[in-house]
Amino acid sequence: MSMLKKAVTLLVGDTNDIAYLKMPKQPAVKKVTERQLIQRESEIGRELFGPIPAGHHREFFCLDDKTCMWYEQYRDEKGQTVTHTTRYEIQGDKVLKAQDGAKYSYLEGAELKNLLEAVAIYYERVMRSVYGRDPNSGEPLNG
Repeated sequence: MSMLKKAVTLLVGDTNDIAYLKMPKQPAVKKVTERQLIQRESEIGRELFGPIPAGHHREFFCLDDKTCMWYEQYRDEKGQTVTHTTRYEIQGDKVLKAQDGAKYSYLEGAELKNLLEAVAIYYERVMRSVYGRDPNSGEPLNG
């Protein structure tokens, strides 16, 4: 007889079933991949710049606190697939825009203002919806 069963027998009497003493199995926590998180964030980001035209596919997400990505794909009037990829890199007090890997420019004026506003909204929505955290404090949201 095992030590545990002997101890239980001494405490509660003879029993052949000690299954009730076993800890219930905890449900497995499914790990979320970085790609899955980016997809969730992009679901929020793609809507920030207005309605997505029919037949267009849009992604917008931030890789880290200094790099955001915009991707858009659609078919032109000739039925050809058109894709645009834009990377925004925050460099101190400037934002570098790299389009389709070849065109580089710093954002200015309304374009800079609009991007900064969009990133602030993106951050707030992602923190609340994806991570369940208050965007100001980083604390978990209640309920």
